[in-house]
Amino acid sequence: MNILALSGSLRAASENTRLLHALAQVAPAGMRVVVYAGLGELPLFNPDIELPNPPAVETLRAAINAADAVVIASPEYAHGVSAVIKNALDWMVGNESFVNKPVALLNAAPRATHAYLALRETVTMMSARVIDDASLVLTQPITGMTEDEILCHPEHVHVLSRVIAGLRVK
Repeated sequence: MNILALSGSLRAASENTRLLHALAQVAPAGMRVVVYAGLGELPLFNPDIELPNPPAVETLRAAINAADAVVIASPEYAHGVSAVIKNALDWMVGNESFVNKPVALLNAAPRATHAYLALRETVTMMSARVIDDASLVLTQPITGMTEDEILCHPEHVHVLSRVIAGLRVK
């Protein structure tokens, strides 16, 4: 099973990106989690340049289409999802890459409920199939933790393992 992981943050020290890398580490044999690194290359969504799609958009679309499932982790800014993830999703609205695609939403910050709900609304509108058992919120913050420290924290490993288990039975 191939899982594409999208982080809604471009920060080098992103908690969401570290969490997705930790998710990749708990994936069992036969399951591959790839953290997508190209969201920062996407131009701002503009329907005037949608056809043909810019190369960065085509690359993202191909990665989503090739994945068996998608995991999205996004920070919350001003009670909404980050512009990075919203832009990426806006580029995918005009195609069928998310139609019936199993999607898990992973929230690295327990206080980021507005972004989580907005993200859920967006991908649901795009006809993605949100997997509730794999869509989870960390109850303990990971601020300042390295990927290895996340993996040494039993509660975090438990949450990440539940994401993986939920996607396996999708």
